Amino acid sequence: MLIPDEGYYFGIGAFETIAVENGTPVFLEQHCDRLQRAMDFFAIKTPMQRIMQQVEQTLEEPDLRQGRKVLKITVSPENLLVTSRKNTYRREDYERGFTAEFSEVRRNETSPLTYHKTLNYGDCILEKRRAKSRGIDEPVFMNLKGEIAEGACTNVFFVKKGRVVTPSVASGLLPGILRSYICNICGAEERTVLPEEIQECEEMFLTNSLMGVMPVTAFGAYRFPSRDKSRELLAQYWRLCGGAAE
Repeated sequence: MLIPDEGYYFGIGAFETIAVENGTPVFLEQHCDRLQRAMDFFAIKTPMQRIMQQVEQTLEEPDLRQGRKVLKITVSPENLLVTSRKNTYRREDYERGFTAEFSEVRRNETSPLTYHKTLNYGDCILEKRRAKSRGIDEPVFMNLKGEIAEGACTNVFFVKKGRVVTPSVASGLLPGILRSYICNICGAEERTVLPEEIQECEEMFLTNSLMGVMPVTAFGAYRFPSRDKSRELLAQYWRLCGGAAE
């Protein structure tokens, strides 16, 4: 039973969504480390041992042992929820690629909440719904300075003159688990990225823990001429986790 607490009333809480491929959670340790940092930020005292006990119990459910699933951990001062569901990203999404466009909402790089995965997720959900109503797959936030920050539920990457670049954390973004993985395997350059650079890029892709690596075909009216790097990185990710989109 949900206990009304500061998580319910004020969004003082954190969550993690973890891909589960044929019963195996992907980057579980890294997700737990990030969850712990968010709990420390909020001074939430739930022991990680208690969280892991519920995670292990949930992973024993027969439905999680086959196919692409999602494990979600949600923690607030008085509540702990570990739930599961189907991963809805499918092969046709990667074959089609996503479209993106700037959101009118700005990401606040001065807010500490920006850098943790918290229950303060309203901007992301509302902008995602608004974009979908306009036929856009992923809205992208700029920060208060007009620099590119992140997608509503993704980190963003560009390929410019053969070099993979991504906005620096200081631009105001959640440092994603997949973002870190991609930066490590391809030596991505983390720096300020400005909107006017988009049309100088041959490629764009998005990452998060459930989609892995998603090619972007167009940003607004600009169509990217290549998907080569995103396809290469997606293939590496599938080899790592031993699965592929159905």
